[in-house]
Amino acid sequence: MKLASCGFAVLLLAGSASGIFAAEGTYPDKPVRFIVPFAPGGPSDVLARMVGQKLSDGLHETVVVDNRGSVGGILGFKLASEAPADGYTILLAVNSGFTINPHVFKKLPYNAERDFQLITQLTTGGNVVTLNPKVPAKSIKELVALAKAKPGVMNYATTGAGNLLGIALFKSMAGIDMVPIAYKGTGQAVISLISGEVQFFFMNPLIAVPHVKAGRLRGIAVTSLARNPALPNTPTVAESGVPGFENITWHNIAVPAGTPKAVVKRLNTELVKVVHTPDVTARLESQGLTPVGSTSEQVTAKIRAESIVYAKLVKKIGYQPQ
Repeated sequence: MKLASCGFAVLLLAGSASGIFAAEGTYPDKPVRFIVPFAPGGPSDVLARMVGQKLSDGLHETVVVDNRGSVGGILGFKLASEAPADGYTILLAVNSGFTINPHVFKKLPYNAERDFQLITQLTTGGNVVTLNPKVPAKSIKELVALAKAKPGVMNYATTGAGNLLGIALFKSMAGIDMVPIAYKGTGQAVISLISGEVQFFFMNPLIAVPHVKAGRLRGIAVTSLARNPALPNTPTVAESGVPGFENITWHNIAVPAGTPKAVVKRLNTELVKVVHTPDVTARLESQGLTPVGSTSEQVTAKIRAESIVYAKLVKKIGYQPQ
């Protein structure tokens, strides 16, 4: 009887294992939900739709973009953290969701370290300091002088913890006082900047470069330490009067923690192919972003290191968690 029971147990385990292997081996066999934690029209949305189409081709299954805009991308991160760990929900995760949010919000509905498995880093790049063309400043030095002449009068757009903290550092290093105006997404912020409701904004190059080249906005500097090839005549903030200033933005892909290793590997393989596809690479570079395509281990290590840097930065500039 005991022998029969053992045999039955072995059959059960074998059956379960074969089911797991079959599920992983046939992944995906239904549409994949691609959560974008920001509103339509912003850089995350543009990047997700660019990547999503190519990923759909590689997986031979539909990838459905699901925009869930909220401050700091928190809602999208929450939904992704609660999704089944089966590879059918992926998250376009901006670096701030992992490296900044934990240090600027007193309470989050997700745990950045525990709830996710990182797949790959897609892109990296500095932001563009953009102004409404009516603002009488054509350089960082002129912007700083203008802000110092009118402390607490000039305003700027923010769409989450990333550019909020970046501009907070800029204000601290430049010794100026300006007022933040919060928006739910980059699309809304851009409309307000063009209309003159706000005066300046740290904008992702994917969105900024086309507006600057079209003359709708004035790009006076980039926030990386090196100039952006898409705007070669635009100086860096560091070389324009605020030495050492740097603010980098990047996107990565994450899935819920516990997602099978075979699925993680498949997603990494397909996504690395996507960012290095010639037309995707060309489009990203023409709009100021550098394609990356890292391993899961590399992006995990990068996030851990950057989180430490931002934790120190929050204390250094005296930012009070909300």
